[in-house]
Amino acid sequence: MNKAESRTFRPFSAYKSPGAEWQGRVPTHWEVKRLKDLFRVVNGATPKTTSPEYWDGKIVWVTPDDLGKLSHSEIRSSNRRITDQGYDSCGATLVPEGSLVLSTRAPIGHLAIAGTPLCTNQGCRSLVFRRLAIPRYFYYQFIAARPTIASHGQGSTFAELARDALSVVQIVEPPLAEQRAIAAFLDQETARIDSLIVKKERLIELLQEKRAALISRAVTRGINSKVPMKDSGVEWLGMIPDHWEVKRLWHLTPSDRRVMYGIVLPGPHVEDGVPIVKGGDVSSERLRLDGLNRTDKAIESRYARSRLHEGDLVYAIRGSIGDVAMVPAELEGSNLTQDAARVAYGAETYGLWLLYLLKSSATFAQLEAGALGATIRGINIRDLKRTVIPVPPGVEQQAIADYVDGESEKADRLIAKIHEAIERLSELRDAIISAAVTGRIDVREELA
Repeated sequence: MNKAESRTFRPFSAYKSPGAEWQGRVPTHWEVKRLKDLFRVVNGATPKTTSPEYWDGKIVWVTPDDLGKLSHSEIRSSNRRITDQGYDSCGATLVPEGSLVLSTRAPIGHLAIAGTPLCTNQGCRSLVFRRLAIPRYFYYQFIAARPTIASHGQGSTFAELARDALSVVQIVEPPLAEQRAIAAFLDQETARIDSLIVKKERLIELLQEKRAALISRAVTRGINSKVPMKDSGVEWLGMIPDHWEVKRLWHLTPSDRRVMYGIVLPGPHVEDGVPIVKGGDVSSERLRLDGLNRTDKAIESRYARSRLHEGDLVYAIRGSIGDVAMVPAELEGSNLTQDAARVAYGAETYGLWLLYLLKSSATFAQLEAGALGATIRGINIRDLKRTVIPVPPGVEQQAIADYVDGESEKADRLIAKIHEAIERLSELRDAIISAAVTGRIDVREELA
């Protein structure tokens, strides 16, 4: 347990019940208010999108999408800006720097402090302070109250938080000096916790990079560093064990089940139909079985050429390009769409070895060179069939796969533990914010 997790804080000397469930008791000298008592709630608006003279101006015009992409607490710019003419046309209101900006639809709860005068579309509402206050304290309070605020949303198509519902949400107002102290304390504590999270996320990246390098090295060099090597004759591949061969991928596939792309998705979803695997269903670990589309069983006879069998490999040629997964038993007889390719293989090939080979950065680099367009949009099925691969004997294929399996499992266990630690730190961050903004802990003397 780190120091951040083991710290204890003292409470205030006396509390009262505010009548708001999310807050619990608050210090007796704090005031409980309706949101509209502290803020002026300002609606957003959108200029006519077909009038070009309204757009590409200098006025910051914030949407929920802009708020959702923020990695910090202030918003100073937006994806789209409007002109003075556009501003005058739509009834939007420019709010001052320091106001809070809250998304109130699709989704509810994204939040930021205005770092510059700005306006919003109708998916957001701005909260303008009626009197002197510390914006960062109320920013943290709204983070703590976010689930409660979101619960006030209504709507059949999508949830939206109406202005009247937002206006009566209960919040607390500590004395100004305490707002300032709490904001400073939370800035310090959240920065400390966020720094720990970033370090752990970087450690995960390093472990993933190490695993990827291990896979590429094992499938192109083998796992015995003492065997004689030879030049493969392939520039990107370099030296390989002397007893290995170099082949095209299609040489490993049975004559009746070549590398094959899938079909155009045929017709509507049918609950008891044939499962259809698309490129987006392929993850770096396995096929995602939840949410697979299903279609008419007539596909079994009409599209037998791209049918999947247990043990086949599915390679994403669009979407999650380069991800590969093995077909499990429950998808026997399923099919796949045209943004994925089936890679079958003969009895002399060990499937798990081929899976790791196709996952390797060496193989992907070869395919990337022939990808369509300057930015990778898709892998050409012809290039996939012609991929040059180093092929060890069958027994060695299994030994390589077993070795990679074991090393990957070690990395996965470490990564899982780090994810758990990140989750605990995130929960700690939320708990400290909630406790400080509601007065369950007294942080006035806690600043370093």
